[in-house]
Amino acid sequence: MRRRALLASLLAALPGCAAAQREGSLATPFALPDLPGNTVLRPLGGLDVSRQELGFGGLSGLHIAPDLTVTALSDLGRFAEMSLALDAQLRPLRLSLRRTGRLADGAGRPLPRGHASDAEALARLPDGSWLVAYERWHRIRRHAALDGPGSYVEAPPGLERAAANAGLESLAVLADGRWLAITEELPLPEAPGLTAGWIGGPGAWVPIGWRPAPGMQPVDAAPLPGGGALVLERGFSLFGGFSARLTRIGAAALAAARAGSVLEGEEILRFEPPMPVDNYEGVAVLRHQGRLLVGVISDDNENRLQRTLLLLFEWMAE
Repeated sequence: MRRRALLASLLAALPGCAAAQREGSLATPFALPDLPGNTVLRPLGGLDVSRQELGFGGLSGLHIAPDLTVTALSDLGRFAEMSLALDAQLRPLRLSLRRTGRLADGAGRPLPRGHASDAEALARLPDGSWLVAYERWHRIRRHAALDGPGSYVEAPPGLERAAANAGLESLAVLADGRWLAITEELPLPEAPGLTAGWIGGPGAWVPIGWRPAPGMQPVDAAPLPGGGALVLERGFSLFGGFSARLTRIGAAALAAARAGSVLEGEEILRFEPPMPVDNYEGVAVLRHQGRLLVGVISDDNENRLQRTLLLLFEWMAE
């Protein structure tokens, strides 16, 4: 969500941002180009999600369950639960809306729009409860159900120092039970070029640094079954528009992380033409029918010149 006002004012000058309005359908499928030489990800296809049919945009946090239930957060303090349908080749066919709702405070009251409702990251705990990370008012809340009260979770120490729109956008529950949390942009004074992150969890937060690619910031993370993780990075420039890349952290690097460790992802996908380019902010990993899939979603900033795209890939590196 960072620099939202600037992005909205500049997007009209960028080519290829508008998508035709599609009525009566939550999402329209489209093909993705092949990735010659990429031995990690195989493109399966994408869905162009209609903000008009969904009722809101601004989707960022993403979770996809093995039964293909798609759960996404909006930085307007809302959530959407949808059903994803795939064909026999695992290509996305359609997206059906199950329900939407408002995120709630500790007493179960809907969050007011604005400072308190800027939800940016979504993760699920083994017991089925949800973790939601917020910007502006920097915090993490735990929900037994997304339409229920959000209980207090001890935030990483120092998170309060982040700028309003540069807080905790990446949150993942790793295979070993530890949490990985990375800020969008909280510089470490002792290490230029790094942004602050933590690994561990409440009562055991360990400070680390994340080294993004030049001109990019981490905007989401998802665990890999073998103990590693994916981290999505996103950038924006006046003349180049949006850029993004998907990176992988190995299980050994995460297992060895200690206070002061610096993590850096290995790039496995760069979002550039002919791959559709947009404001990608969410990533999810799931196992379905014995195959590992990766989903990525874009945040349309509630701007008619942007799109909400859900892309699906098969993980081929196992």
